[in-house]
Amino acid sequence: MNKRARHAGVALATFGMFFTGTVFGQDAVDPVEVEAELQIDRPGAQNTPALDEMTPELDEAVRKGMASLAVIQNADGSFGRGRYGKHVGITALCALAFMADGHLPDRGRYGTVVSKALQFVLDNATETGLLAAETSHGPMYGHGFATLFLGEIYGMNPTDERVRDALGRAIRLIVNSQNEEGGWRYNPVPFDADVSVTICEIMALRSARNAGIKIPRETIDRAVEYVRKCQNKDGGFRYMTQPGGAAWPRTAAGVASLFYAGIYEDDAIERGLDYLVKVAAPGAGLRSVGNQHYYYGQYYAVQAMYLAGGEWWAQWWPGVRQELLVRQSADGLWVDHQIGDAYATAMALIVLQMPKRYLPIFQK
Repeated sequence: MNKRARHAGVALATFGMFFTGTVFGQDAVDPVEVEAELQIDRPGAQNTPALDEMTPELDEAVRKGMASLAVIQNADGSFGRGRYGKHVGITALCALAFMADGHLPDRGRYGTVVSKALQFVLDNATETGLLAAETSHGPMYGHGFATLFLGEIYGMNPTDERVRDALGRAIRLIVNSQNEEGGWRYNPVPFDADVSVTICEIMALRSARNAGIKIPRETIDRAVEYVRKCQNKDGGFRYMTQPGGAAWPRTAAGVASLFYAGIYEDDAIERGLDYLVKVAAPGAGLRSVGNQHYYYGQYYAVQAMYLAGGEWWAQWWPGVRQELLVRQSADGLWVDHQIGDAYATAMALIVLQMPKRYLPIFQK
């Protein structure tokens, strides 16, 4: 692949331009002022779909998927079953899947679904800042996705005090639980870290900052340093800083995390993208990419390729679109035997609706 095919962009070493000051302080930068600062030429696709990005087959798959996903929402607004029932992270991802089609709390066909999901997340917002229900496993995963959800909601409606307060506490918890290496792991304590949890927190921080909330620059600088230390010589990313093999899902997460940390032109990104193309290119066959963490990997890979833009995106998107259309079940859901169908369906819908760019986190 021609690496130079990506759009020319401005290299930003860290979130320094975006992330300064105190967490959720009264002097938070006005989102309008932030937007004015960011009027620079950056890589990535435009905010409107190209003619060949959306197809009638995709539209129909999304329609069926959202209809089926809405049906399996629990009475309390949550999503998930069994071991992953009443999970704030899965609930947040499902809500984001509807928001990716333009549905907002009490607005749009599925506005009630989003509103109920939001209420469930807010009902499980603790005074410590942790967003977690009683059944949560590895709560920082769910906390990261739920904080991202609140950040997207707040960015669209900054007058909602309930969301503002819960988001502010959630961000403080993320900042305070970062470990010495610069990453995060399963629990809200600054102990150890891994790439998979770290990207969840980086995206949450980015979403909050996009909404006008200030984040300490040091938090992002240290997170970037941690992610860099997890990259192998082959361009792939291992699970932790300790020696280990790379895998495509966490490589996708690693590349996406660097993008969301404000780094757009960097050798680490180039090598990571090359690794993804070699190991997990859509159309290479499902056996080549494997089924373990498939939806997690595609969720981050599509973001990485979209943010890379140019030929990376043009060659990646048609293949992943077709893969997901083939994987959809007759009932409209996508299947994941480990975490559940609600999770898989939410991830698939977010990926398939990437070209719409409705979510603020995806707008460039």
